[in-house]
Amino acid sequence: MLKQVHDFQGQSFGKLRRSCLRRGALFKDPLFPASDQSLFYKRASPPGLTWKRPREICKDPRLFVDGISTRDLHQGSLGNCWMVAAISCLASEPSLWKKVIPDHVDQEWNPKRPELYAGIFHFRFWRLGHWVDVVVDDRLPVSKDGVLLFCRSATPREFWSALLEKAYAKLNGCYEALEGGNTAEALIDFTGGVSEPLSLDRETLNLHSNQRKELFHSLAKVHERKALITCSIRPADGETVESVLDCGLVRGHAYGMTAVRKIWLKTCEMSRVFMVRMRNPWGTSDWKGAWSQGSEQWQRLTRAERDKMGLIVRDVGEFWMEFHDFCQYFTDLVVCQLVDRALLWPRSHWREAHCYGEWTPAPPTTEAPLATINRGDVALIPGKNDLKYGRTKQEANREEVGENSNRKKRKCDPDKNRNNIRREKDGGFLEVNRRSRCGGCINHRDTFLLNPQFMFEIRGKEEEVLICLQQEDRRMWRKCGGGENLPIGFEVLKVEVNRCSRVQCVLEQAASSIYMDSRSVTWRGTLTPGRFVVLPTTFLPGTTGHFLLRLFTHSHVKLWELREELPAPSLLQCLLPQPSVVTTVHLRRASGLSPHKQTAPHIYAVVRCESDTVRTPLFKEEGNPEFNLRAIFYRRYPDAYISVELWSKGLLWDSLLGEAHLHTCESEKSRNHVIDLQHRRPRSRFIGRIYIETSSSICLTDL
Repeated sequence: MLKQVHDFQGQSFGKLRRSCLRRGALFKDPLFPASDQSLFYKRASPPGLTWKRPREICKDPRLFVDGISTRDLHQGSLGNCWMVAAISCLASEPSLWKKVIPDHVDQEWNPKRPELYAGIFHFRFWRLGHWVDVVVDDRLPVSKDGVLLFCRSATPREFWSALLEKAYAKLNGCYEALEGGNTAEALIDFTGGVSEPLSLDRETLNLHSNQRKELFHSLAKVHERKALITCSIRPADGETVESVLDCGLVRGHAYGMTAVRKIWLKTCEMSRVFMVRMRNPWGTSDWKGAWSQGSEQWQRLTRAERDKMGLIVRDVGEFWMEFHDFCQYFTDLVVCQLVDRALLWPRSHWREAHCYGEWTPAPPTTEAPLATINRGDVALIPGKNDLKYGRTKQEANREEVGENSNRKKRKCDPDKNRNNIRREKDGGFLEVNRRSRCGGCINHRDTFLLNPQFMFEIRGKEEEVLICLQQEDRRMWRKCGGGENLPIGFEVLKVEVNRCSRVQCVLEQAASSIYMDSRSVTWRGTLTPGRFVVLPTTFLPGTTGHFLLRLFTHSHVKLWELREELPAPSLLQCLLPQPSVVTTVHLRRASGLSPHKQTAPHIYAVVRCESDTVRTPLFKEEGNPEFNLRAIFYRRYPDAYISVELWSKGLLWDSLLGEAHLHTCESEKSRNHVIDLQHRRPRSRFIGRIYIETSSSICLTDL
């Protein structure tokens, strides 16, 4: 991903540290002071709270004690186990935490050179395509009992987790802003990866062992590629968040999956068992089922057998369970795919292309609006979270119950038109016209295509594609009464193979994401060869914001924004008449191309219109090829015909089988043609015909 690092709020760690050492003073961060404004914005600070430096808490503080591990993390009084679970996953992979904690050796206390300590640390987080370097001082909030108020390590003199949490709180505005969130967002912030939330159908997985096995192998595969996995149990209606099940698991609590193993147990006969290792961020392992601590399953194995099978419990809070039990209880998974080439390139072969974009209103103009939307009225915006401040840790953790459960989802209905909404509040309206770039989802047919548009092309054969839309983080605005994510999503349209300007009408929907009020929305699927346009949108028209669109494929695919309404003419074309008609040609198929009792030829088609030429892929030994090719032509001479040629691929040269001439009206909607091929050789043995659909318009921005 991007290597450039940005200093958060303009603070340079190196410059600030050198200044402190030169003055012989410990750093005091003026942008995140040791005061209540850095702690809370709704509730009052607990009585007796003080801010202390690590040396005032213990005699021999360290950033790390015996390295870094998941046992270093214990959630404090904040409802931020979503963050603690993500850091727990981070701690298990050195290549990841060394990005978040840069220069960890240089930042460590040096008891032999105390004069080199300046009370300043820095950490890095990934935000909207960039790594952001956040500087903090070492003053930490301590309760009246002398214990760190928030995240802390099991080792009292180890402080990396507490300082990392402070830097993350500064990035998000204050500590209270970390209450209530989802693990998918934190995993992106700590890795720069792509989080894919998955909902588990427990009933189906328990009934069908083949689907359960398929899921296990998928998790084993992504875990082997260093993906980070978290999971949770979504409370049903009427169930309490963080209530404990009879099996010991906690509803609405984020667990980390730290190992996936397939083992063979020797009983009466060899039996295969699928196992997963879980971790509770609270540092307790309360699982009471099979393979829980002290269960009979462990008694059957010697220590050597456990080590050989890889059934190792590394840290406090970890426990093993059979995958069948996992599927019986857990409802939500988040898989964070790591896309750093240096780490995963040999295995995953993901290639990334990305573009930045913005949903913007139209500049001042006299153009009539297509829709008038009130900025202030948000009653119809889906996914608004009913945040309640002054909550307990258990209440705040409510939002961590599976990213798909509390994030309200909407599937856009293309047949449902909710345009021309006029909602008044204090007389303020937002007008949406053709110069806007905030047209809302596909429900709003009049404005949908006004959104930013990005094109990519799949060549050769079908390809697995992962698309991720990320919006700018808004959590830092909670202190100002905002902080709510926009409901976002995207549509993927398949367009003409020669299109190079913005889409004017929806021809074919290739894919559609769910619309959620989440920081990121992803879609994974397989696309056939052709050109595609992605339209990132908010749910309602008139909503503004910044976003990052990321495209992952296994081959080299470019992603670029379409800005022009019409193709830019070449220098030579500037001397010709301007286009007056736009025509789309949909070459569906051909038939009758195979001679009687002979092998069908290798066929391809060529569509010619004025100086433009479009060619289909090669169809091998196909007498009735399904071309399904769409092309668009901006025509200067609408009276001239469009020709369609069918060619046979040869060893030395290609042979023209036949051609058809197509005449269209200047303005016509969808019209179907069935045309017999004209043969240049009178005695040709082919009696072929082609099937074409055309549309034309004298308005060049209609098609």
